[in-house]
Amino acid sequence: MRFMFALPLLGLAAACNVQNDDANDQVRIQYNEQRVEDAASDAADTAKDVAAGIGNVAKSTGRAIKDEVGDIDVDIDVNRTKTEKTEEKK
Repeated sequence: MRFMFALPLLGLAAACNVQNDDANDQVRIQYNEQRVEDAASDAADTAKDVAAGIGNVAKSTGRAIKDEVGDIDVDIDVNRTKTEKTEEKK
């Protein structure tokens, strides 16, 4: 799960080009917007795949539980009969 939080940062880092110019004491950073969009799209596709996998596992687990436990029928009959009040105490 922590990996999912790091994906956007990894995508941004993959799209950056860093150049150090030690002679002039400068750092030049460029980024490729297309690479950022591609990385974001890949991360979204991966998230969809993970969610689909989790859904499939939940569905198969539900089926396994139903097969093991089966259906349980419970019948409850509740009757309430009112009794006459006895003479009040004097």
